[in-house]
Amino acid sequence: MNKIICNDTLSALQNMPDETVDMGVTSPPYNKQENKKGWLVKNVKYDTACDKLPENDYQAQQIQVLNELYRTIKLGGSFFYNHKIRWERGELLHPMSWLSQTDWTIRQEIVWDRGLAANIRGWRFWQVEERIYWLYKPIDKKKIGTELLSKHAKLTSVWRFMPEGKNPHPAPFPLTLPLRAIYAIMDDNKGIIIDPYAGSGTTLLAAKLLGHDYIGIDISKEYINMANERINNYQNEQNILEREIEKHIVKTSSADRKKQNKSQGRFSPQNKNKHGQAILF
Repeated sequence: MNKIICNDTLSALQNMPDETVDMGVTSPPYNKQENKKGWLVKNVKYDTACDKLPENDYQAQQIQVLNELYRTIKLGGSFFYNHKIRWERGELLHPMSWLSQTDWTIRQEIVWDRGLAANIRGWRFWQVEERIYWLYKPIDKKKIGTELLSKHAKLTSVWRFMPEGKNPHPAPFPLTLPLRAIYAIMDDNKGIIIDPYAGSGTTLLAAKLLGHDYIGIDISKEYINMANERINNYQNEQNILEREIEKHIVKTSSADRKKQNKSQGRFSPQNKNKHGQAILF
């Protein structure tokens, strides 16, 4: 508890007990073959892990990891899995190809609008988005799950924020991403958060800021040291937490507005600025 295990992800997960974790957030290596640099990003090469597997082996590995996470996470628990659509020699490689083969219920596909393209070439329109898959472990086979509170659901299925810009890790996601996912699911309840590809510790830092316990896994001692330093100095990121929390506020809930026969949804008056325009998140 509140430690980062130095091991390969699958082996560490296989040693964990059933249904002990509340939720998790991660972004695994994308298997980008370590040669996909562009105008705005350098080659992604990790300290220890290989990002150059045969695609079939990579997908099989991800299925195994996700199924171990399914076993480890409690009934009714969630896991947020950040990945991207890739192309290799013109062939589309979509995360749904392997996600649909796991034990998880895919509750929602969220689009992360990064605002800039990672690898810029003219073969397709510039790809400025990645995907975040909300995976769910049903209770009594009820796949719909429980309803989000209005203050969380209003943030929509398109998340707009820039990538992490000041992080020595080669492929970090921004702190806002796990903060939003964890706060939306857990609200003020406390639990255990896992990141099986902890990297520079962004998910674990988010858990610490929100008052949760955490479990991290990473094969790199260098990244674990980096993550522990960030977690030990978590107060330095308090302003990012406060900015995110400010977005999870509604004056009246959807249920209350329904009782009062008032307009609902993100275009209701409470979700508009002083000019009458919808507030985007």
